Amino acid sequence: MEGRKEIGNHYEGVAARYLARKGVRILEHNVFSRGGEIDLIGMDGDVLVFFEVRYRKQEALVDPVSSISWKKQKSLLRAAAYYLHRNGLWNVLSRIDVVGISPGRRSRYQVHWIKNAIQAS
Repeated sequence: MEGRKEIGNHYEGVAARYLARKGVRILEHNVFSRGGEIDLIGMDGDVLVFFEVRYRKQEALVDPVSSISWKKQKSLLRAAAYYLHRNGLWNVLSRIDVVGISPGRRSRYQVHWIKNAIQAS
C-alpha cells in the first residue's frame, strides 16, 4: 500500500499536469518553510500562484475543496507570506488557489480549480 506522501505526490503531479494544460507555468513543488507547506507554486500569466492540492475518494464525506480547515487556511496564508518575504516578492501580484481532485465519471479524474480560494482578511 502506498503511503500518504506517495499518494500526495501522485495527485500533485495530476494537478501540475492539469494546470500546465491550462497555461500555468509550474515553478516549484512541495515548498517547506517555517510558515508551512505549499504543494505547488506557479505563474498564471503575471500572477504568482500558491496551489493547495486536495484529493478525496468518491465515498468521502466532504468534497476535496471543503476539506480545507480554517487552521489549514491560516497555515497556507502564513506559508505564502513567508515565501514572498524570503524571496523579496512583496510587490508581485499573488493569490492562493485550490485544486480539488476526485475520481471522475467520464474521465479518470474530476479536477476543480478554484482561483483566489483563500484570502487574507
